[in-house]
Amino acid sequence: MTIQVKNIVKEYLAIDEKVLALDNVDFSITSGQFLAITGRSGSGKSTLMNIMAGLTNPTSGTVTLNGKDIFSFSDTELSLYRNATVGCLPQVSSVLPSLTVLDNVRLPFHLSNRKGSSEKRAHTLLEMMGIGELADRKPKRLSGGQMKRVAIARAMMNKPDFLLVDEPTGDLDTQTTEEIMQILEPPPMTA
Repeated sequence: MTIQVKNIVKEYLAIDEKVLALDNVDFSITSGQFLAITGRSGSGKSTLMNIMAGLTNPTSGTVTLNGKDIFSFSDTELSLYRNATVGCLPQVSSVLPSLTVLDNVRLPFHLSNRKGSSEKRAHTLLEMMGIGELADRKPKRLSGGQMKRVAIARAMMNKPDFLLVDEPTGDLDTQTTEEIMQILEPPPMTA
């Protein structure tokens, strides 16, 4: 699978002037590749991630999945794209306070017609994140770093082809950052 970002422009109207957040961004990424988008705060990274996830429309340009423009998808197709093809981890906390850690991770599985149980995979992901013992806790009893790990596990729940993660290690300590990056980085390609 390939996502191609082609000539993406995003402008916002701020008071009486246009702000150019993205200016003709072009690249493609194939499932299994690792791509880091870097830049200063306010340079458009989160805007680009939201466009790739189909959450924000670009001013112009296209995002295609295997040649099909995601902005031509029906609401159902776009929801399925977000639920099965891309796992999204926004910059801000997206952990739902009324659910336990385990149920936060399991949630994407139950947003579409999947068969089977989500519990085993969710527990496995929580163990991978080093927070398996927190499965029954509510988010208000977690640190910011623990909540980030819950959100990463949730983004990985449905085994998406692509993970779109916005500052995945922004509030984690050095050791946890290294552990999370090892989890997120795909294994090396073999010939």
